Amino acid sequence: MAVLHNRISQKELKERLHQETEPRTTISFYHYFFIEDPQQFRDELYKALNELQVFGRIYVASEGINAQVSVPSNNFEALKNYLHSIDALKDLRLNIAVDDDGKSFWVLKIKVRDKIVADGINDLSFNMRNKGKYVNAEQFNQLTTDPETVIVDMRNHYEYEVGHFENAIEVPSDTFREQLPMSAEMLADKKEKNIIMYCTGGIRCEKASAYLLHKGFKNVFHLEGGIIHYANTVKENGLPNKFKGKNFVFDDRLGERVSDEIISKCHQCGKPADTHTNCKNDGCHLLFIQCDECAEKYDGCCSSGCQEVFRMPVEEQKKLRKGVDKGQHIFNKSKHRLRPRLNEK
Repeated sequence: MAVLHNRISQKELKERLHQETEPRTTISFYHYFFIEDPQQFRDELYKALNELQVFGRIYVASEGINAQVSVPSNNFEALKNYLHSIDALKDLRLNIAVDDDGKSFWVLKIKVRDKIVADGINDLSFNMRNKGKYVNAEQFNQLTTDPETVIVDMRNHYEYEVGHFENAIEVPSDTFREQLPMSAEMLADKKEKNIIMYCTGGIRCEKASAYLLHKGFKNVFHLEGGIIHYANTVKENGLPNKFKGKNFVFDDRLGERVSDEIISKCHQCGKPADTHTNCKNDGCHLLFIQCDECAEKYDGCCSSGCQEVFRMPVEEQKKLRKGVDKGQHIFNKSKHRLRPRLNEK
C-alpha cells in the first residue's frame, strides 16, 4: 500500500531541498468545483504529485481545490498535463511565481478541509456560480482609469502593507471571514458602481465577488489570476503596471517583487523596507517587516528582549518556553506597528 503522507523530518527535507541542483518552478492554482469524495480525490492527487516530486501545500474540499506548490522544472509539463487530464480542471490556469528561487516548499502536504478558503458563510442560498465577471490585466487597467471605479483589496493588512494597486481600498481585518461582511458594509453606498476585487492568486476575490452579488451589488468584477497573473501579464505584454511594491506570498519567500517601489517601513526603525521575516526567537516567531540594518542589530529578532533569549543556549531557551503564554507576543496584523513587548522600554 502506498504511503500517502511524508515520514521524513522537516530538517532533513529542507537540507535535501537546498542540495537539489535541478531548478524548480513555483506555481499556484485553484478552482471551485464540486468534489463528491474529497478524501479519495486527495489520495489520488497525492500519489500523482508525489511521483512528480511536487512540494507544497494543497487544500481539498467539496467546493474545490486550492494549491501553492513547486515542481522540478523538467516535470512542469507533466504536472500540467496531469491536472488538465482531470475533467473539472482541463482549463485550469497555473499562476507561475513572479520572483522565484525555487526554494518555496520542501514537502508535499495535501489536507482535506471543510472549505478551500474559510469564509464564515452559512447561508445555504449562497451560490459560487453567481460570481463577478473576470477582468484581465488590460481590462483592469482600463476600468481603473475611471475615478468612479472602486478597487478593493481582499487580502490581510500585512499583505496590503508591502504592496497594493493604486487607489485600492483596504478592508482592515485579519481574516477573510471577517472581511466579507465588512466589505459589504464599507461599500453599502456603492452598490451601483463598478467594483473590482483582487487578491494574491484570485481565490479570495472570486468568492468575495460572489458574496457582494449575493448581497445585492450590481457591477462586481474580480481580477483574473490575482496579482500574480496580472504581474506576469503586464510584464509579458508591456502594459502599464498599476501595482506598487511587493506581493506577499505564503511560502518561505514571504514576498515577490512586482515593482521597484518600497511603500512600507521597517517596524523597528521606520526606514523604507518591505522584507517580511519571522522573529528568530523560537518562542516568538512574530511576522514583521525588518530592514537589513535592524536584522543585523537585533540578530533577526523583533525586539531586544527576544534577542537576549535568542542568544541563550538552546536548552535554556526550551526551559523558558515551557508553560509560557504566547498571547503577549502576537502581532496584531491590522495595526501598522508592533505591539510593545512587556517589560520593554
